[in-house]
Amino acid sequence: MREPAVYIMASQRNGTLYVGVTANLNERVWPHREALLAGFTKRYGYKLLVWYERHERMEDAIGREKQVKGGSRARKLALIETMNPSWRDLYEDLAG
Repeated sequence: MREPAVYIMASQRNGTLYVGVTANLNERVWPHREALLAGFTKRYGYKLLVWYERHERMEDAIGREKQVKGGSRARKLALIETMNPSWRDLYEDLAG
């Protein structure tokens, strides 16, 4: 099932951030959490899904990902704080 989404993973509250795009958020976040993705993701330990935004079309999600990635760290933090001020792991909401 395709559900395009842009998401932000974090190593911890106010830690290192990773912005990504996917066609299936549930399937994409799990490898992050389990440190199954080599390289940058595994090195920095992105385990917390702290922000996401679903889109109707993948093209829209890709455009939004570029916008979020191109923004400052302060803008990324503001996105997270608006949706998830406690920096709770939102993966539990997806899995449930």
